[in-house]
Amino acid sequence: MTETITVGEAIARVLESHQVRNVYGVISIHNLPIADALGRRKQVQFVCARGEAGSVTMADAESRFTGLGVALTSTGAGAGNAVGSLIEACNAASPVLHLTGQVEREYLDRDASFIHEAKDQLGFLRASSKAAYRISSPENAVGMIQEAIRVATTVPMGPVSVEIPIDVQAAKIAWPVSLEPVAAMQLPVLQDRDRARLAAAMKAAKRPMLWIGGGTLKAGEAVRQLADMGIAVVSSTHARGVLPDSHHRSLGAFHNAAEVETLLADADLVLVVGSRLRSNETKTYSIQFPANTIQIDANPAAQQRNYAISQFVCAEANEALTALVQDLQGHSFVDAAYDAAITQAREAALSQLTEQLGPYAELCFALRAAMPDDAILVRDITMSGSTWGSRLFPVNAPLQNIHSLAGAIGLGLAHAIGTAKANLDKKVVALVGDGGLMLGIGEIATMVQEQSNLVLLVMNDGGYGVMRGIQKRYFDDRQYYNQLHTPSYRDVGSAMGCQSYLVSSVDEFKTVIQQAIEHQGPALVEVDMHSIGPLNFAGPPQKKLY
Repeated sequence: MTETITVGEAIARVLESHQVRNVYGVISIHNLPIADALGRRKQVQFVCARGEAGSVTMADAESRFTGLGVALTSTGAGAGNAVGSLIEACNAASPVLHLTGQVEREYLDRDASFIHEAKDQLGFLRASSKAAYRISSPENAVGMIQEAIRVATTVPMGPVSVEIPIDVQAAKIAWPVSLEPVAAMQLPVLQDRDRARLAAAMKAAKRPMLWIGGGTLKAGEAVRQLADMGIAVVSSTHARGVLPDSHHRSLGAFHNAAEVETLLADADLVLVVGSRLRSNETKTYSIQFPANTIQIDANPAAQQRNYAISQFVCAEANEALTALVQDLQGHSFVDAAYDAAITQAREAALSQLTEQLGPYAELCFALRAAMPDDAILVRDITMSGSTWGSRLFPVNAPLQNIHSLAGAIGLGLAHAIGTAKANLDKKVVALVGDGGLMLGIGEIATMVQEQSNLVLLVMNDGGYGVMRGIQKRYFDDRQYYNQLHTPSYRDVGSAMGCQSYLVSSVDEFKTVIQQAIEHQGPALVEVDMHSIGPLNFAGPPQKKLY
């Protein structure tokens, strides 16, 4: 006799076949068949987020480590709450499967005022996702979910939303069907002609530089070998750690430092690999690259997108760089004068930033000293995160410095929870500001309920410090709308049930952060920035707008 199961259970089994460990979500009357199947089967853990935005952001963070993150949200306004987080996942190229409900098929698109109905839900999901689908036939559900996973995990990766009417979720279908895990579409293969041209161009260079982005996260060994040959390496903030900061030819993420800009402009070849050359890392595309700039990217659409490129190679970063290392065997770019210039540029950038930060540089290094070597820093878009967290904080392995690629505030805590769930054997520190934390403060309860092994480090300056700096620099210090009432975050943390501290000096921070990191489970450390002193920051370097 043929077995029948609900579509909700079929979806749960598809997730199991893809070795999904966690689903992050908020249950609703329009997604209960899926949630019920997950609960009954007990193969995938359901993490109860306090909002749809948090659930998708947690899934986004997990996907960066595991290759697929899954979120389950409600319908209409609930799905709408996830839009900002979907936009972030698009910017980060995070392979996320976003499952959401929909009203019964009979009432779809009729403006019938059905509960949870939203005008053109599929439209706003398409606008904020890599792709979006509606499952209209129960029999087609498994195939559509598999297709969504394939699209989400195919380069350029990104979130895929699937809306499933509630009557489809509850419908019975015949079982079994094919449950083989689907694979991403094949990456472009490095062509022999491109390989030969790339090697010839590199061999002709005397002072080449390598600019690496998130596409090189799996190319660390090849990047290190190229650096050992004498090539200076500058990275996007997303690619921090692909080449360890400790390497003497690493320029870290100091792409906006004057001395590093000079090295870029004077290089006789710059090889850009797996990077979108984002506006905030190129001073709104005003940093000068030499005429001889070569780009390697797995996405053909990256060609000539932001900068004039003399040669484009469509290939996966690790394959292309590994081949380049092989083709350059026996060749050396090592030059004592060039190495001295690289060292001088890095030291000047470090010195300038350290001076700018004042006591916060000491706080930064105290945090690094207290963290285990394999710990992960997750940072929100806040003054501390965008200064010492993004550039001064030492990083020696990829994916040890997680942040919003869209530049959105308020994602840090949720990103940290997803990171902790994906890395149960590692300590996680979430660096957030008081303004951004308020956007998702309810997720502290999620952190406690999940007993996440993370420290929530709240830098409290009583408002939007980044805006203060920008208004001071560009608007004659006219200060409007950046002062915010903030609670005692130590008291909030205590009320939520986690170990909580308040510190008012760098010396006190050194003691407390060690205690918080040694604590197994969730902890909160609030830093009173008014007591420590001002942090000088006027937003990311950019071309003059005002």
